[in-house]
Amino acid sequence: MKAWEIYTADVFGEHPCVLVSCQARIDAKPEVVVLGCRTMRPANEREPRDNEVLLDGADGLELKSLCRCDLLFTVEKAKLGRRRGVVTPARRKEIARRIIQGLAIAGL
Repeated sequence: MKAWEIYTADVFGEHPCVLVSCQARIDAKPEVVVLGCRTMRPANEREPRDNEVLLDGADGLELKSLCRCDLLFTVEKAKLGRRRGVVTPARRKEIARRIIQGLAIAGL
């Protein structure tokens, strides 16, 4: 299990989630921090909002998904479902930037 991988988790229902804990925590602790995502069906596709990043086939997902960067969840690693993909390096930077903006960390 590695940071930036995408798994299925029960975060307000079964959805993809992005593992954002540091690797030291992932390796040592039973709980990790994830960002919840929402899969978009073709009929309900939309552009991402300011707090979201669009993930798609480049990240290993079958359907486009919106990663919500302003709400973090702590989940047990044992409750993470199948590995679905890994976030591309460019989108990692975008997600990190939106986490900082979305949580208003230090007024940034």
